[in-house]
Amino acid sequence: MISVVRLETVVGSVRLPNPIMTAAGTAGHGAELGAYVDLSSIGAVVVKSLSPFPWDGNPPVRVHGTASGMINAVGLQGPGIEVWLETELPELLEAGARVVASIWGRSVDDYRRAADLLADVPKAVIAVEVNISCPNTEAGNAMFAHSPTMTAEVLAATEGCRRPRWAKLSPNVGTAALPEIAIAAHEGGAEAVTLVNTYFGLVVDPRTGEAVLGNGGGGVSGPAIKPLAVRAVADVRAACPELPIVGVGGISCAADVVEYARVGANAVQIGTATFADPRIVGRLVTDLRRWCAKQKVERFADLIATAAI
Repeated sequence: MISVVRLETVVGSVRLPNPIMTAAGTAGHGAELGAYVDLSSIGAVVVKSLSPFPWDGNPPVRVHGTASGMINAVGLQGPGIEVWLETELPELLEAGARVVASIWGRSVDDYRRAADLLADVPKAVIAVEVNISCPNTEAGNAMFAHSPTMTAEVLAATEGCRRPRWAKLSPNVGTAALPEIAIAAHEGGAEAVTLVNTYFGLVVDPRTGEAVLGNGGGGVSGPAIKPLAVRAVADVRAACPELPIVGVGGISCAADVVEYARVGANAVQIGTATFADPRIVGRLVTDLRRWCAKQKVERFADLIATAAI
């Protein structure tokens, strides 16, 4: 066992002390997890996606447990960026967190406005994650991330944030199309891609025949999707070997983090697992260091893209 392990990693131009981040939508808009974890000790806090306007989200029921995970249709509820800047960001800064602001919109112009509102935020906001895995009102109920053209257009519109941008992509285009979408995001200005958002799902009450969630269908997350998300990361890494990737989906232990790294993820995000254990992001930093020490891995970065596939 080695005594010193370096967990530092790089996502594009963003340097992180370790690869462990929260996932947007699962740790709130602010420092909610600060009651359980030293937020300055993890790679970054990725906040719940924000729009340039307040948004109520979907009707209840919004979250439902599934086998090895959950399904949700929260609907991107949020206070809007201006309120977030005033009420939520200061607490994150006070906690010493590195912050990734996640943004969404109903139109390309919404994304542009959201990005522009972040232009002058403090340097502790180290990146902007552009969540294009949400409904596109300019093209019916499709997602921006389901079209290479729309993906590139949205990313180009968000350069006003003056921060490195990561494009959060949808797995629901299928494995064959995902690399093409990732390339379009990069061409639009994304330094990195976040893979993946939730998978489309549906749960029906067998007694009533009605959908369990108030919005009907929803997004499936948790350990059940991990092999699918790992495949998505591997496919995009193979097609775009120079494009940094943030892996997300079903991570609950240090070995999961390493699995994502092996197939090409530069860093990871933890989402559904925080509902079961809000301390998990802090614990994973410690557990990953121990795993590397036991396996005689001196640098986390040496694990990236080393899978024999």
